Amino acid sequence: MADKTSAKSSEGKPSKSKPTKGKDPAAAKPALLSGGNPQIAKGTGDAPVQAYIAAMPDWKSDVGRRLDTLITRTIPGVHKAVKWNSPLYGLEGQGWFLGIHCFTNYVKVAFFRGASLHPVPPGQSKQKEVRYLDIREDDPFDEAQIAAWVKQASELPGEQM
Repeated sequence: MADKTSAKSSEGKPSKSKPTKGKDPAAAKPALLSGGNPQIAKGTGDAPVQAYIAAMPDWKSDVGRRLDTLITRTIPGVHKAVKWNSPLYGLEGQGWFLGIHCFTNYVKVAFFRGASLHPVPPGQSKQKEVRYLDIREDDPFDEAQIAAWVKQASELPGEQM
């Protein structure tokens, strides 16, 4: 009797529609949610964040890589996770200070205590403390300013999520 879990195509290769042993399910391209935001399983550490960045569509993936590199370089030992289909950055035991989210025309960087940063990031929020930086495809990437905000944000009390 044939094992239905190891379906083969007409060429004798494993079917792409069903997982096979030895295949990494994380290697499959995640679904994109509204605005092109990758649907990534909740997880802690660098791996789910890298999976999110790799799944960001088009130019947004480059922005995600640049942000991740900048944050990691600015805050050695930064704690990473993906929750609610968004990468979060924080310090172990101190909470999250920053999150990233994809939208149709931009990548949103959320500084959870952004109202306390100098200068204050330009995007306002309905939440009193939160401020945003929206990065569009052709926007200049002000690495020095973003690094300064990241450093400041990491020194403030983090959000417990």
